[in-house]
Amino acid sequence: MSNTAAVKIYHGYGHTHDLIVFGHVFSKLPRPRRRYRNNIFVNILQLLRLFFVRPLAGVHVRLVWYDQLLETVTEKDGFFKFEWQATHEVAAGWHQANVSAMGEKGDVIAKGQGLVFIPHSTQYAFISDIDDTIMISHSGTIGKRLKELFVKNPHTRSMFDDVARYYALLGAAHTQPEAPNPFFYVSSSEWNLYDYLHDFFDYNNLPEGAFLLNQVKRWHELWKTGKTKHEGKLLRIARIFNVFPKQRFVLFGDNSQSDPAIYARLAEKHGDRILAVYIREVNADNREATLQSLQAIEAKGIHTLLFTNSRDAIVHSARIGLVETEGLPEVS
Repeated sequence: MSNTAAVKIYHGYGHTHDLIVFGHVFSKLPRPRRRYRNNIFVNILQLLRLFFVRPLAGVHVRLVWYDQLLETVTEKDGFFKFEWQATHEVAAGWHQANVSAMGEKGDVIAKGQGLVFIPHSTQYAFISDIDDTIMISHSGTIGKRLKELFVKNPHTRSMFDDVARYYALLGAAHTQPEAPNPFFYVSSSEWNLYDYLHDFFDYNNLPEGAFLLNQVKRWHELWKTGKTKHEGKLLRIARIFNVFPKQRFVLFGDNSQSDPAIYARLAEKHGDRILAVYIREVNADNREATLQSLQAIEAKGIHTLLFTNSRDAIVHSARIGLVETEGLPEVS
């Protein structure tokens, strides 16, 4: 194999009749970080490495899924996506997928392994934003956001109080321990930060799930990190609704950018599929517009809550019968 290409695969998702895997082909991948130190210079260097990538366009890539073989070509930014139907029933859980990048002579120049997430057939599924919904990011102010990214690392980034506890309750809601409710994390953060976010989630014991992130950026675009058009995030979430028609969804976001407006548009089309919408208030200046969006959502018969403290969201979820809080006296 060549050392001039590298395949990066992100967690895919789906079910037997609609499976999705996506990734990138780069000239090379940043070396994975194995140790974390609270050193500003080390953190800056490690963060910059994630954005010093060179995507490879027009590369033929091949996916091997059990007895199936699929092929596609990378886009201008090196991105590829496979979507297919399995020839055999696929059990719930995590399944390995193998992707190869092919050279001009049909030889394999790089290989990558990824996982495909097949959720259990549960009553509920959860779609959550990350920045300023789970992780404190100051997304509304580019200077503060960049400071969080550069100065800290996945083990020193701060999370809002009680989020891990809340999401654990949601994962166990109305189901059995062996069949947890699925989580999908849809964020404006770039694919560059995929491993960074996984480290943060693992370190903070947040439920594992499928990540759907924003278009990869180069180092000179760092100042635009965390910014995406409304349509991109809307389409990513709508795709999840289409792939899992049997689940009812609960949506989590914040009012630093556009989550309330995006969720209001989703409610217009999928109102009967959404149980509740939770918006964390991180920008008081956006309160009026946020409340207008939530009123439009409530008009579709959907529960809503604008909150600042996750404990208030837990109480609300218990009130509408979504979670059980027995044994948790401080939220009963």
